[in-house]
Amino acid sequence: MEQLLEAIREFDGLLELAPGEGSTFPEIAWGDHFFYYAPDGQVPQREQPYATIVTKNYPGDTSCELDHPDRWRLNIHVGKDAFVELMGEDPRAEASLRDYTAVDVVLPHPAHRAQGWVSITNPGTNTHLLALRLLRTAHEDAKRRAHRRRPGTVSSE
Repeated sequence: MEQLLEAIREFDGLLELAPGEGSTFPEIAWGDHFFYYAPDGQVPQREQPYATIVTKNYPGDTSCELDHPDRWRLNIHVGKDAFVELMGEDPRAEASLRDYTAVDVVLPHPAHRAQGWVSITNPGTNTHLLALRLLRTAHEDAKRRAHRRRPGTVSSE
């Protein structure tokens, strides 16, 4: 995880939230990481993180068995087109059966696939470079969205 965190922390305008014990964040989030494009250092209002690293099961999201030792999951918002390219199916289609306990494999996010999220439990040699590419693209997408929302910005799209 540290190697991946080091790479993400190099992204321009990155805001990483890493709640810990005693923070104002809910205890369930302690030990996890949430990534935003926020060059001003402020958590964007009305914007979800573009990627997360979770280190435990969350209510309603237990299929990856993250409560076992040394398990963690990288989650990345890739959008519909990249999701289809990666998974070979529409993110809003009925989920096919998957082994969400598999490691070092790109899978639809077990709870947020319909929104275009993918996940990788314990990224390793098979997925490290792909994970970095997907993270960089997600960061750039978040950056574009932030610039479009900026007051006085005229979109060329």
